[in-house]
Amino acid sequence: MSADRISLGGAKILVVDDVAANRNLLSHTLESAGYTVSAAPSGEVALEIALVDVPDLVLLDIVLPGLDGFEVCRRLNAGEQTRGTPVIFITAKDEPASVVDGFRAGGVDYITKPFQTDEVLARVETHLRISRLTQALAEKNTELAAANEKLQSEIDRRRLAENARRAADEQLSVYASREAERWGIAGFLGKSPTLKRILNNVRRLQTVSGATSVLITGESGTGKELIARAIHFGGIKADGPFLPLNCSAIPDELAESTLFGHVRGAFTGAQTDRKGCFELAHGGTLFLDEISEMPVALQPKLLRVLEDGLVLPVGATQERHVDTRILAASNADFGRLLATGRFRQDLYFRLARFTVEVPPLRERREDIPLLVEHFLEMFAREMNLAKPALSAASLAALQQYDFPGNVRELKNIVERSLIESGGAEITPEHLHFLHPARGATSDDPDPPPRPGWEARRGTPTDPPARSDEDRILAYVTQHGTINNTECRRLLSVGMHRAWYLLHKMHQDGQLKQESGRRWAQYRLPG
Repeated sequence: MSADRISLGGAKILVVDDVAANRNLLSHTLESAGYTVSAAPSGEVALEIALVDVPDLVLLDIVLPGLDGFEVCRRLNAGEQTRGTPVIFITAKDEPASVVDGFRAGGVDYITKPFQTDEVLARVETHLRISRLTQALAEKNTELAAANEKLQSEIDRRRLAENARRAADEQLSVYASREAERWGIAGFLGKSPTLKRILNNVRRLQTVSGATSVLITGESGTGKELIARAIHFGGIKADGPFLPLNCSAIPDELAESTLFGHVRGAFTGAQTDRKGCFELAHGGTLFLDEISEMPVALQPKLLRVLEDGLVLPVGATQERHVDTRILAASNADFGRLLATGRFRQDLYFRLARFTVEVPPLRERREDIPLLVEHFLEMFAREMNLAKPALSAASLAALQQYDFPGNVRELKNIVERSLIESGGAEITPEHLHFLHPARGATSDDPDPPPRPGWEARRGTPTDPPARSDEDRILAYVTQHGTINNTECRRLLSVGMHRAWYLLHKMHQDGQLKQESGRRWAQYRLPG
């Protein structure tokens, strides 16, 4: 702050002198200059006035009744409120020693009697300006100290945030490594030619540009999501997010908002802006499972994002750019979907820039022993158990089973068998199959029977058993419709097996699905 810009008008000055004529003369001179003046005849009175109304400057006579000027000055300098108030001593011309004592007591200057008006005003103005500048500097220093403290706090906060980010990056790296280990190529152990071809394709996809979209097809449980995770966590976008989305689980009315986001007020209940899956997966991978269930009305918008990388949130007017790789999967027959118009051909070709077809486990039975060993080792490590032995009868039962749930079902069977065995050898009694009656064909003309199989096999003279699909069709022909519960009772199977059969027959065109997904009813087409 410039000294010339400091306003001294109304500054409060305390005059302390036991001679009334001196007090009056000084008060008149100072008031004429625009100052506010108070006067005291003694040191005691002066201290009382200073406590009530702190002065900006004190004119203090040295010789006073009671407390002399030096003691009053010392007490003013000792007071919390008045220690910064400048004191100018009033002294006679023949008292040079008093001037020195005055500076020692804490005074800043002196004026001599008899008073010279210009001298008094000049010294008062000078020390008021110095005092104001000193106060302003102190306030500025206080502000700077507070700013420095805030800056240091921000530096510390950012350092902590940087350390946290670095730790998060390291944790993410560890997590990505664990994900790659858990979901990577190791999850596809096997020696079948088909699997080797798939793994070679996965390795190629890990090294190509992250913009290449991939369509993964195959039955439920064959490991389509595992392939998607392996492509992501082993590829150039491994540090980015991997966001799986099951298209069949999204209500049609929320599908667009879920994918592309929305802005506040876009529809009833949209009270805040919300990012969609494409933005949430920015810099990484969006895995669209059951892509065949994508509503037809939404397919053109999905195609637009795949072509130009721009998303338009619901209710927004400005598009947003996203760098998101799309991996899609389905167990549907796309040939039928394209022919019936339930899936756009241009979207299919945009998604299927590269396709990976995953065969069911029953078509690569030579991989079952390696997969069983892998899952046993993985679950034993997670459960802190020694990896148990697998009896020959158990392995034979696993190899004869048709696995309608594919690798996922095998994984669940192994996990449950390990829990039930408690780490001891796994025997056939520890294996729980979803539908033991559907045994797969084997190169062995007379494979060993499996637990619970005899009751369903019948005798050689029995007529050939109808397939589950034939029994379902016969039931629908008789009753008009069938649902999951009725299918379970009809076939004496579990919920997942019943859903698998009904869904497969729906995809194959043998049945038509009606009602909602959860309470679906199936009837004959036409």
